[in-house]
Amino acid sequence: MISQAPSAPGWLLRFALVFGLLNTLLTFENQWPGFGVAYMPRLSFELCLAVVALMGWVAWRGRLSSRAAWLWSGGFVALVLVRYANVTAPAVMGRPVNVYWDGRHALELLKVAAQSVPGWQVAAAVAALLVGALLLMLVVRWCIGMLAGCLIWQAPRPWLLAGAGACTLSFAAYVPDQRDTRWFFSLPIAPTLLQQGRLLARVWLPGQAREALGPGPEFDGDLSGLVGANGPADVVLVFAESYGAITFDDAAQAAALTEPRAELAQAIKSSGRHVVSARVTAPTFGGASWLSHAALLAGVDTTDPADHDLLLASERPTLVRHFARHGYRTVGWMPGLKRPWPEGAFYGFDRLADDAGIGYQGPDFGYWRIPDQAAMALLQAQEFEGAAQRQPRFAVFATTSTHAPFHPIAPFVNDRASLTRVDAYAGVTTLPASASLRQAGPQYLEAMRYQHAWLADHLRRRAPRPLVMIIVGDHQPPALVSGQGASWDVPVHVVSDDAALLQRLLGSGFVAGLPPPATPMGNMPGLTSVLLNAFDASVADDTHGIDHVVRPTDPAISKDRSPPGS
Repeated sequence: MISQAPSAPGWLLRFALVFGLLNTLLTFENQWPGFGVAYMPRLSFELCLAVVALMGWVAWRGRLSSRAAWLWSGGFVALVLVRYANVTAPAVMGRPVNVYWDGRHALELLKVAAQSVPGWQVAAAVAALLVGALLLMLVVRWCIGMLAGCLIWQAPRPWLLAGAGACTLSFAAYVPDQRDTRWFFSLPIAPTLLQQGRLLARVWLPGQAREALGPGPEFDGDLSGLVGANGPADVVLVFAESYGAITFDDAAQAAALTEPRAELAQAIKSSGRHVVSARVTAPTFGGASWLSHAALLAGVDTTDPADHDLLLASERPTLVRHFARHGYRTVGWMPGLKRPWPEGAFYGFDRLADDAGIGYQGPDFGYWRIPDQAAMALLQAQEFEGAAQRQPRFAVFATTSTHAPFHPIAPFVNDRASLTRVDAYAGVTTLPASASLRQAGPQYLEAMRYQHAWLADHLRRRAPRPLVMIIVGDHQPPALVSGQGASWDVPVHVVSDDAALLQRLLGSGFVAGLPPPATPMGNMPGLTSVLLNAFDASVADDTHGIDHVVRPTDPAISKDRSPPGS
């Protein structure tokens, strides 16, 4: 027999209590910056739907069994976790949560966190997490049972059903893409669930998304624009980790890096080289560097992470294979790669050196254990020094020292040759990585100073053959450093002693010097096309506006069109 629910005000008090508790668990916001949450007095759209569904359940079954209550509780806790990820990821990483990619790399992230704090803190955090999850489940189970009891009635209460239905239907007046209109409802979880479900479906059913990648470069030109009096130039493409346009756009960061930038510019000049710079929009923010790597090396937009997975399963041409087809030895230098990466075969490197394959013998510096200066010294020693008649090299170096948490930073070493030996950093005591959110900004700037220092040291030395170095930021630093509302722009620098090559880049969005222009030239795949045309002297005057745009001419570049000593 169906029991009568208590009359008002007792019924209303119970209903308001449990509804309020459940609503709070689905409407909290991030307490920026960091991982905390803050109460937000708004209504959960999903909870309104759940109340209507629960009404129908108890009307049909008469009551909510213990097993059903636990199932409802489990589903609700899952929604709470989705809510937490949905509001925390943009605040910490500066981008939306991504179930597929973040889930696949969750173990690596946990390893980084575990090595950043003492062991007892890790154990305490795990224990607190388990206890917190248990308490949350018990509280939700109690609330669900109480709510179901409030919805049991002997005679229909159409006013209650009408009220819940009205709240749910009023959501139609809400505009999800405009946060300022959230005067009544909280940001819903349903769009995130639908989006992530669609993403997983595309990944698991790739045959339905072959057209999603869109057109890309044909890679059908040549590399005549890289051939000088001393033969083909070596090309080094540096993906500078977390090197974002915020280092130029934010006045405080720009001021802090004024001296390191001046030293880098002087090193470039003293070596007889010049630099031109641009700004492009990266396909990611705060992390997921591989999206930028793929976008530039394949010339395909990878803003949607599912497209990256589809790309690596395809047979699209790449910049790596383009150089290999023209006689270059291609090298992938990936000191941050710590696990098997069979997907990397897509790019077509002759040699793909990971953390274990680079040959670093010095002490570890945090989770990203190999300092960038040592990694570059090892690359130089193993691939660029030696026989004068060797193949030209195309090397892709993904740096790691400026990766979050930006600490510890290895000391700069003047004796670069020692970095390739077992006594590298002899006598240096390494420190564990710091996980302090308050220190993220200063540590990031210190990492940027280190990046400028080792780049200056490397470029100050004259190479035995022409060198073209392309330095591209892979993404902005996380929102903890870049702040709210930062763009997705990253700087691009091309350093070379071939003035003609640099002159071809001017007018396509590049300007002379290290500071990039304020306006991006386009996205990362667009940069691929610009570089391809600059590398091919025969088409430099034909496409992508390189010579069709009235461009500023830098006298320091145009007055010297031959390599030093030629």
